Amino acid sequence: MNHALRTLWLIAAVLLNGCTATAQQRPESASARLATAEAMFAERCKKAGVFIHRTAENVEGIFLLKVRPENEDPDFNDQFRLNDPYGRDLTGDGYIQSFLDLFYSSDPCRRQPCPAARSAYRYVDALDTKDGKRYRYTGRIEEPWLSDKSYLKGYTRFVLDKSPAPGPTPRYGVTYDDISTNEERQYWIAGSSLKVIDLQTNEVMAERIGYMMDRGQGNDSRGRSPWLLAANNACPSFGSSQGSGRQATQTEKFVEQVLKPKQQGD
Repeated sequence: MNHALRTLWLIAAVLLNGCTATAQQRPESASARLATAEAMFAERCKKAGVFIHRTAENVEGIFLLKVRPENEDPDFNDQFRLNDPYGRDLTGDGYIQSFLDLFYSSDPCRRQPCPAARSAYRYVDALDTKDGKRYRYTGRIEEPWLSDKSYLKGYTRFVLDKSPAPGPTPRYGVTYDDISTNEERQYWIAGSSLKVIDLQTNEVMAERIGYMMDRGQGNDSRGRSPWLLAANNACPSFGSSQGSGRQATQTEKFVEQVLKPKQQGD
């Protein structure tokens, strides 16, 4: 009799543990998941913002401590890749070009009203990841027709020139980091840090902390791109619609608030 009771108790215990495990493994409902994500995002936004501690005038050139690589997440749906989707910008040479003054003057305003004028810098230094050496990048405007008559006369274009960097490193550097935690990425939240640094003193002159969250929680049906749409739900905000369209050249725009470019003719 005791043996029979013991057997019944064991069976009951196994069934109870199975029910508990099933309850623990039950996935979060979509509404509960979004509520958790929104609460977490709201907390992160409390520490987001633009923090400028010091500015500098008449800056001719800067040092890009990192250059945004190309093709890191072409579909904008890699949940855990720490590639700073909030800080998404131009990549490769395009990222370097966005810091050069002639890059903007080569593209006359065709929209009304015209966007605010951008000054940018006369040169940019960056390390080449292939050889580890520092190079200096400058820009110029050329008219291809002068050497190739297949081009339309009067058409001009921006050209990026690269040469070994002379002299010391520029005083001011720009860098970015993905500051997301694994927990944040579980809920499709991405965190970003963008800094301007005085390389002589190691002082952080300014920092922008940003967060964004995909309200679709990674839904990629019908070609949906979670990180592109997350830009519509960001702090500081890119705008509540088509936010991703305002991310290109955002880094230079922030840096220009801190490191005031030397004006032409000065």
